[in-house]
Formats: sequence, C-alpha cells, structure tokens
Amino acid sequence: MSRLAATFAACAAEGRAALVTFVTGGDPTPAAMPAILDALVEGGADVIELGMPFTDPMADGPAIQRANLRSLAAGTTTAIIFEIASNFRRRHPQVPLVLMGYANPMVRRGPEWFAQSAARAGIDGVICVDIPSEEDEALGPALRDAGVDLIRLATPTTDAARLPAVLGGASGFLYYVSVAGITGLQQAAQGSVDAAVAHLKAATDLPVAVGFGVRTPDQAAAIARVADGVVVGSAIVDAIGKAATEGRDPSADVLNIVKGLSAAVRTARQEKAA
Repeated sequence: MSRLAATFAACAAEGRAALVTFVTGGDPTPAAMPAILDALVEGGADVIELGMPFTDPMADGPAIQRANLRSLAAGTTTAIIFEIASNFRRRHPQVPLVLMGYANPMVRRGPEWFAQSAARAGIDGVICVDIPSEEDEALGPALRDAGVDLIRLATPTTDAARLPAVLGGASGFLYYVSVAGITGLQQAAQGSVDAAVAHLKAATDLPVAVGFGVRTPDQAAAIARVADGVVVGSAIVDAIGKAATEGRDPSADVLNIVKGLSAAVRTARQEKAA
C-alpha cells in the first residue's frame, strides 16, 4: 500500500478527514524549508503538498504568486526542490509528500526524467495543473511506471461526460477544486461542496480532498464533515510571507496555524454526530 493510500485509510479508520497542507518549495528560501516542513508535520498535517515555483502560476492567487516570486528570487530550482523532498523523506519516512505545479518544469527534460527523479526523492504523488486528462500521455505513463501517483483535479465545471476521463489513470486521491477561479480569494458555498463531494464519491473509490478557498479552522471543519481530505494552502503561505517580510522564522507561525486546522479537522465529525 502506498503512503497516500495508507494515510487516507488510517484517517478513515479514525473517523476523520485528512489534513492536506500546501507550501511553495523554497519559500522564503530553500534553507528555511526544513523547519517549515517539520512544523507542518508537528502541527498535524497528514499529507504535504510542495509547490514547484513557476513564473506563471495561472491557477494561483496573489499569496501563492508572491511565494513563487520569493522562491525564485532565492534561487530555487527543480534540483533544489528534489533535494528538499529527499531531505524531508529522510526525516519523515511515513508522511506522504506530493509535488504540485505546472507542466514546463515537469516535462522540459522529459517526463521519464522527472518521474524517476521524483521517485528517487521519495515523492508519493504529482499534481500537474495544466496538463488535462485528455493529454495524459505527456506525463501520466512515466509517473505510473515510476510508481508515483498522478493526482487529478476535478472542478465545478467537470460534468458527467468528462468525469470518466479525469478519473482514468488517476490515483492517490482526487483533488476537488471547489471554486471556478484561483486559489485563496473565494470560498465555495458549503451546499455546493457537499453536493459535489457526494457526486464524486459515487463515481470513484479514490479519496476526495477539497481545496481552494479554505483558510480557517471553521471552513476546514465544515469540509471535513463530508470530504476525505481538506486542502489548505494560501493561509499558510500568507503567514510565511508575513514572517519573511518581518525578518522572522516562519516556522512558529506555521505550527500555530496548522495546529488549529488539525484540531478542527480531527473533531469535525464528532461535533456533527453530537
């Protein structure tokens, strides 16, 4: 069983959703990443998404755009991202680590190179925002051959006709983008999230994690009552950016935020039952 499958299964056995946290790799500097990633784990993150910094992050809002710029200005490269991942894997052998990013850094040296490098670094899954499922051959076969999960995105505009293509070849979990927009700025109505998760879970056995627009413990708890996972990124990235601007180590702020989110996610279904 893969680390992702084992983690989602363990969370389900505990009667709760998984907390999935996102940070941009190399933000604010590569040297700061070990403490930030360790704070995510200590705070209670079950799965970590590590963003690959890119010059044109089209799906991301201002917070993650700024994080990409900070990371790139600090000299972060794809090789450094894999080094960050390798070091994380040595410190945290059982915590799933997912790369999230865009096609250019993933395919410019060839999909096989990227997939094999990811596997060697201990990466469990990859989310590529801008390769649609209809173009799976650009990256999917190489990832599957390397034993790395290809995590697909479903959105409010993914209709019943297209959903089978999205699910075909997907593994790890299904990421439901809850708003038709960029990260961090909007929040979907809870009723629409509830309906979408029910629809997706009827179509796949993969865990369904919901992200985009989830910032607070209360928002995370509401989603955790219906989904298998809750993804939080911009709120954490904002805290990192604020600390970096003030010349402080971001890890303490990250730890506090994730502790609050984790507590909310872990108790959400108990509160619903009560």
